[in-house]
Amino acid sequence: MVDYRIKKLKTPESCEQFAKNAERLNRPDLAKEAHRRAVELRAELHGAKTQAEKECLEAVYAYERILTARNRRTTRASRTWQMIKRRGILPAVERAVNRPHETAGYTALLEMGLEDYAFEAVIVRYPDLFSNEAVQRSKERIEKWKNA
Repeated sequence: MVDYRIKKLKTPESCEQFAKNAERLNRPDLAKEAHRRAVELRAELHGAKTQAEKECLEAVYAYERILTARNRRTTRASRTWQMIKRRGILPAVERAVNRPHETAGYTALLEMGLEDYAFEAVIVRYPDLFSNEAVQRSKERIEKWKNA
């Protein structure tokens, strides 16, 4: 259940400010919810046409959030955005997952408790939009991560 104060936040910036305040007040639960809301709002503002596209964009923004926290400065997923611009969001996600090695974002998302934002998780939720190879690889990776 999302806190009523977080539901009222309308911009990613207001979410980030709320998260900072929550962290100062030693409320990591509220900070995490505010960060999630910021990710959702950024994806909505990006202009996704479908729910699957929105969730893929959320994955990218969640990963950027983690990079920014790690680097202590705003960090963009530049290569991912370039691929999205060239190919489109769904083909870019499929290509990222079909690489022999797992996406770099998943490990970072898992560490932050945000594994539901991983590209692999999105592919498993929308298997009809992706190739059988991408769906199978995503299922295998998720299973491997659960057993690790």
